[in-house]
Formats: sequence, structure tokens, C-alpha cells
Amino acid sequence: MTGILELRTWLLANYRFLSEEDLEFFRPHLIERQIGKDEHVLASGRCCREVSFIVSGAFRMYHGLGGKEINSHFFVEHDFMADYGSLLGQIPSRYSIQALEPSKIVSISHDVLMYAYEHSKNWERVGRLMAEHYAGIFSGRLEQFLFMGGQERYRCLLQTNPHIFERVPLYHLASYLGMERESLSRIRQRLSRA
Repeated sequence: MTGILELRTWLLANYRFLSEEDLEFFRPHLIERQIGKDEHVLASGRCCREVSFIVSGAFRMYHGLGGKEINSHFFVEHDFMADYGSLLGQIPSRYSIQALEPSKIVSISHDVLMYAYEHSKNWERVGRLMAEHYAGIFSGRLEQFLFMGGQERYRCLLQTNPHIFERVPLYHLASYLGMERESLSRIRQRLSRA
């Protein structure tokens, strides 16, 4: 199955109100790409100009702080990937997005996306639903850091995304959880004994 066909299938399954006409609007504007491991699709300081659907692979979104790379989000199959603040505001991103493994994506430009939002109630609705989805994710993440300790954040990640531990190196997961790798190792050992 091509990436574009997989995107179409996913959209129809998740947004049943979309019509064939809605889907056909985007087809000529979609760009399918292979991304190599460690390749960046967005570099800090550059403006995010597209949103991408991940057909296969995994990515991390991170920023630099005090000489360290801090992971803020992971994207995997069937996620839509972008720095949404940069994309929507067309401002330089504070984040970089890097492939953690060989990946395949389908992308649409900011300009085409904005045109669709302005000219189609259905695409505007998709945009709103996606914004609500990602607002919930980022709000939940903020609450984890405000109200949970490291062990609770680890357990939460283990419950909600157990597959991520098979695909993302522990040092990236530790950074994402707001701890050093050694702390994550101790938490994992402690919980495995319990």
C-alpha cells in the first residue's frame, strides 16, 4: 500500500464525514518521502512549513538546553507530525524533529492546509479535531510534570505507550521523562522487583 493510500484509509476510518471530493482535493498536493535514520525533518530556528503523516517509522521532537538534548515528544505510525506552534504561527521553531529509524512520511504544505481550512468546512473540522487531540496530549504532559514524580511518569508512559520502549533508546526516554538515564534504570529495576 502506498503512503498516500494509507493516509486516505486512515482519514476515512477516523473522520467519516470526509467525502471523496474532500480527499481528492489534497491528492495532487501530497508529497511522499523516505527519511533515513537520524535525518532531521525540522531544524531548530527554521520555520515549520508542513505537517506530515507517519506511514512507518518513529521520530523525536527535541530542543537543546544547557548542552543537553531534551525530548518533548515522540511520533510514530499514524501520527501527524509538526511543530504546531511554528506551523500555525509561521515562526521559527525552537524544536528539531529527527527520525529514530528509517521512516516513510506523507506531507502537505502549510499553505495548502490553510487554503483547505478556509474553503472546506470538513477540513476545518478535521483541523479543529486534531488541534483538540494534540492540546489534550500536551496538557496531559504538562500535568504529569506538575503533579507526578519520575516513577509515576514512567508508569504512565508504560501504560499508555508500552511499544515505545521497544523503539526508542533509554537515554531518549529518560530525557522525555525528565530524568537522567541512571534514574530511569533504577526505577525500572525497582519496579521489576516489585
